[in-house]
Amino acid sequence: MMKIQKKDIWLFVAQVAVWTVILFSLPLATFLSTQNLKATQTSFYVIWGLFQSPLVVYFINFYLLGPYLFFKRRHWWFVLINLVMILGLNYQFFLVYLNRDSIPNMPAMDTNMWVGFFGGFLMFLVLNCMIAAIAIGIRHFIRTRQIRQQLKEEKAKNTEAELAWLKNQINPHFLFNTLNNISSLVQIDADKAQDAIAQLSDLLRYAMYETNKNTVPLQGEIEFMRNYVELMKLRCSEKTVVNCQLSIVNSPLTIAPLLFISLIENAFKHGISSNRDSRIDITLTADGQQLIFDCENTNFPKNDTDRSGSGIGLENTRRRLDLIYKDRYTWEQTLEDNIYKVKITIQL
Repeated sequence: MMKIQKKDIWLFVAQVAVWTVILFSLPLATFLSTQNLKATQTSFYVIWGLFQSPLVVYFINFYLLGPYLFFKRRHWWFVLINLVMILGLNYQFFLVYLNRDSIPNMPAMDTNMWVGFFGGFLMFLVLNCMIAAIAIGIRHFIRTRQIRQQLKEEKAKNTEAELAWLKNQINPHFLFNTLNNISSLVQIDADKAQDAIAQLSDLLRYAMYETNKNTVPLQGEIEFMRNYVELMKLRCSEKTVVNCQLSIVNSPLTIAPLLFISLIENAFKHGISSNRDSRIDITLTADGQQLIFDCENTNFPKNDTDRSGSGIGLENTRRRLDLIYKDRYTWEQTLEDNIYKVKITIQL
């Protein structure tokens, strides 16, 4: 059963108002010019006689024949029913012709008069057909707008669902890597492992309770990244140098949550070695509404048996940027002299 919404009621009222103006414009003009009630009544009967058929044709096409026949591609039924309806509503023309000999005081009509009679009848049929076409045209316009709006809403819902799915993948992703680090640390330094667990608890609290919005304050995200880097440094040996410059202070900017975590994970995954000199440089700067994230690291490719992180991090980051900051970000990625560099510039 079709549900009637408030906008449908307003649409019906608007159409009734338009037809009311059409029906009463001539009588009102007659009354204002003549101040004669009988002349006003006569003008109303004339305009009603002309427009009662188009009025019925309009509303039946708009609310019945259009939705249930024309837009369901039952065009032959649509044309047939319209013809029968229009001819039926204008049956008086046929009565005049069939009963022309029995109508009192009807003057004799010659050929030219009958040609004019049927010419007028034909024009009246054309008028009704035009009204039907106007009704279908208006209905098509409204229907197209509704379909576009529905598609827009569905696209927004799908985008929102995809973003949620991508973000939900990030949470277990960094949790997996961090737990691996703490697990290794437990056997080396239990006190540091306990501190790391407390720090991880703070990170999880932020990830679970502070990132449920589309955007979060940049300051909170910076603190999260800074703590995350500290946890990731647990896996680094003395041969690794980590520089983390996240020095934006008291910024009013907001950003999509957990946007750069996968890049930081990638740097620690591929940028450190236990027996070779390694370096990771992470910087975040702001210039007005422009945010710039730079990450450089030495490159130590993992072999095929190392599945830590599953390789989904960078792909998810690119996809989230496409969905959230489409046409408002740049991604620069290079690998030169065994140094991997990625730079993201976002116009917030």
